[in-house]
Amino acid sequence: MEKVPESKKSIGTGGECAMEITPFLQRESPEPLYGQLCDWIRKEIEEGRLLPGMKMPSIRHLMTHLKVSRNTIETAYQQLQSEGYLESIPKRGIWVAEIEKPLLPMSAAEREEYVRPENGNAGERIVDFKYGTVDPHKFPLKHWKKALADAADQMLQYGDNQGEPELRREISNYLLQSRGVRCTPEQIVVTSGTQASVTLICRLLELRGKTAAMEEPGYYRTRSVLKDQGCRIAPVPLEKDGLSVQAVERSGADAVYVTPSHQFPFGMIMSVSKRMRLLKWAYRTGGYIIEDDYDSEFRYQGQPIPSLKSLDEQERVIYLGTFSKSFLPSARLSYLVLPPSLTVRYSRKFAHYHQSASPVIQKAIAGFMQSGEFEKHIRRMRKAYHRKHQALLKSIKQYMGSQADIVGEKSGLHILLKLNNASAFETAEKALQKGVKVHSLSDYWSEPNAEADGYLMLGFGGLSAEDIETGIRSLAACLPHTAR
Repeated sequence: MEKVPESKKSIGTGGECAMEITPFLQRESPEPLYGQLCDWIRKEIEEGRLLPGMKMPSIRHLMTHLKVSRNTIETAYQQLQSEGYLESIPKRGIWVAEIEKPLLPMSAAEREEYVRPENGNAGERIVDFKYGTVDPHKFPLKHWKKALADAADQMLQYGDNQGEPELRREISNYLLQSRGVRCTPEQIVVTSGTQASVTLICRLLELRGKTAAMEEPGYYRTRSVLKDQGCRIAPVPLEKDGLSVQAVERSGADAVYVTPSHQFPFGMIMSVSKRMRLLKWAYRTGGYIIEDDYDSEFRYQGQPIPSLKSLDEQERVIYLGTFSKSFLPSARLSYLVLPPSLTVRYSRKFAHYHQSASPVIQKAIAGFMQSGEFEKHIRRMRKAYHRKHQALLKSIKQYMGSQADIVGEKSGLHILLKLNNASAFETAEKALQKGVKVHSLSDYWSEPNAEADGYLMLGFGGLSAEDIETGIRSLAACLPHTAR
């Protein structure tokens, strides 16, 4: 007879007797009863009222007690087991699992990938090809917790208004080694995200009422900031090797925002010759180039191309970097490298501003980089994302054949699918019914554009190779005349 581990014996005098639970289920609510039960049990576990080692009521007992169907209880229990909150021991029942507390509570958006497809099985996990997610299983949580603990002495301090000095030193060293960018820590300003960086640049360059050029299509969150800061936006069309420099020259722009190492969202890489032409434009006109190097760590084909900043001889490039893709999105930590003249202007203009990024997080990341763990993490993630990238390309070729072309596959954490005989919007709707969530490009154009309906964006950073294959197989079934 199987022996129950001590950690799996119920708390109290009842031995293996299960606890009684009485969640409040709103039968008139549009949310399914199994979802309400899931949410209630999950919250009780997260907040420490249901402890590891407690035995859950049996399905039969709970359906009688709550007056609900067997399917409601089974679906809720299966979902919570898939999320790791409960575990099943054969012939012994369902138990509260030992879970590690997350750094931050799971948001509604993060839970969204565990919703039930309309025509799928209850509790089935949606495969979400969302851009911007990272691999949660590869995150070095143990080392990060230690770094956070070591940084705890910063809890009572506001921190340096330009960013913690030790973090700026580490970033300076990292950029020199990884991107060939030569800068001093004094040129670096730490911010609470790319949008915060762009906002700061707009105010620093006094762009209100002036023209800012940006790629069309381009990163819509940056476009929103530029609009909010009162800029006139000049959309610049793309060519096979990046934005049109001629169009920049005609625009009369005072600044141009570019993603040269991996254009967002189309993924092309700006050629060296075009980079030099863009720099010459800046030197000739006195304009500034805002270089967003958002995921330069992850390149899968060809030799690395120098950043624009590393080629800049007259200090006209403002370099933007982030830890969101290479490390931890929830840290909300980015940085920019200013030309020396703008560093002086920053010191004058923002002398009385507090730093918006958490000093604790900054201190922790600085320690994480000093220990060598950050470099190890980047190497691990580069290999892991390369494997996922290969799995994605292989699955597309296997299941879609000539029905779709791959765009922008040389680097980064997303690719585009150009659909040859299908609408992206209709395909996305069909895919969702099969448990696959894919995303259109409609937001990336400044004006509605019919071209957007020909493309789907597939982010793969947070998915396993198995999920990628499952998702692409289901997505392929939504395309007309897909080769089998």
